[in-house]
Amino acid sequence: MPDDELTPALHAAQNGDAAGFATLWRALHPAVLRYLRVVAGDHAEDAASETWLHVIRDLDRFHGDTTAFRGWLFRIARHRGLDEIRRQSRTRESPASIPSAAPDAASQAADHASTGWALAMIAALPPDQAEAVMLRTVIGLDVATTAQILGKKPGAVRIATMRGLRRLATNPQIRTRQGV
Repeated sequence: MPDDELTPALHAAQNGDAAGFATLWRALHPAVLRYLRVVAGDHAEDAASETWLHVIRDLDRFHGDTTAFRGWLFRIARHRGLDEIRRQSRTRESPASIPSAAPDAASQAADHASTGWALAMIAALPPDQAEAVMLRTVIGLDVATTAQILGKKPGAVRIATMRGLRRLATNPQIRTRQGV
């Protein structure tokens, strides 16, 4: 949804309007969840829930336009994702020790044809490149906003994005899917 359509919803949500918040959530939650799948992996849903709880709590103190809101939202998402990873790493039972059912061929084929496959390819990049590619290319944030979210200089964001995209372009699984 374009920023000019989200602006009234943002102002309404800041004034406590549930419908305005619902509009923001419907428009931005899918992107937040995709980003957190790269940052927090299997814990993306938990991190997304925590992100939106933080937004609800502090939205009345947010000042800025819709572009600034996107930056603020993804900065919160990043912090909640990293918090979730730290929290999970402190638990005694690691995901590797939990037995899982073997995936069947149909689910593997469906996974390769979905957004999940693309997110898995991006998540396999080094973390700084994965986050830069997600925020810049997939979510569409500008360099300055991405740099603020990641706590990096704009030049570092440009380089990480470029390296990540180059690495993806040379990935044999991606080249096979493109018919190269």
